[in-house]
Amino acid sequence: MDDDPARATGLRVGTAPDSWGVWFADHPGQIGWERFLDEVAAAGYHYLELGPYGYLPTDPSRLADELGSRGLALSGGTVFTAFHRGAGEWPDTWARVSRVAALVRALGGGHLVVIPELWRSDVTGAQREPRTLDDGQWRALAAGHDRLGRALAAEFGIRQQFHSHADTHVGTAAEVERLLAETDPGAVSLCLDTGHFAYYGGDCLDLLARHPERIGYLHLKQVDPVLIERIRRDDVPFADCAAEVMVEPPSGIPDFAPVIDAAAAIDPDMFAIVEQDMPGCDLDRPAPIATRTRRHILGCHPLTRTR
Repeated sequence: MDDDPARATGLRVGTAPDSWGVWFADHPGQIGWERFLDEVAAAGYHYLELGPYGYLPTDPSRLADELGSRGLALSGGTVFTAFHRGAGEWPDTWARVSRVAALVRALGGGHLVVIPELWRSDVTGAQREPRTLDDGQWRALAAGHDRLGRALAAEFGIRQQFHSHADTHVGTAAEVERLLAETDPGAVSLCLDTGHFAYYGGDCLDLLARHPERIGYLHLKQVDPVLIERIRRDDVPFADCAAEVMVEPPSGIPDFAPVIDAAAAIDPDMFAIVEQDMPGCDLDRPAPIATRTRRHILGCHPLTRTR
């Protein structure tokens, strides 16, 4: 399809360091940030996420120059939280969140993707906490995210986008429903990650249909429909399967076309950020996948654009 930015309208398709295997701010096996930015631009993307704080330059002027010289713009950033542990989490969390939010705002971004802390290590897969929360922990989690959403809006003018995630306390459809029921719609919006929601058998189209007012951001990702059945059956840690279960579109589920259609009906300007978890991948592998994935997404529906 024609993706001329002067004429195209619709979902703003972007990408993220995760699609280049970047999970950490500093890791010797990861792609260098300059090469990452070069390859994002060469693949045809205009929008991108910040990734782990410290991977890209944190000086706003320098980062603006680096992005601008490549025709790139920032959609948002990412943080992790652990509000289920109680109100004592707030000071350290807000300190971490504030530095990311300040950089996002300085670069013109309007979103902060917020992921709850994993109950199993994303490095070793070892269990660190019980799998489920009790009622008190749910109340603490909801209160923390309500407070965070209000503070982000007041201090930085940006929106909290809560991201359900594998091996976290908010991963299944039932857990997402509880989060929505216990949080303030004005403070907590959802980043619907299609791969992570499907990881536990969630139906993305059903969620979009029942809670259109709560979906404010997309991560486009697919899971292997055969492998995920074994992962759920054997309770495989996400750390041990992320690079295999998250697959190149269109070989996985869910199908992007109806998801994009439904999201565009909610907000035709919504960000749809590609995130294919590829930790530890060969450095030459991501760029061709990113190029093919962008072409696939732009062919799914006329209401997609890269600018």
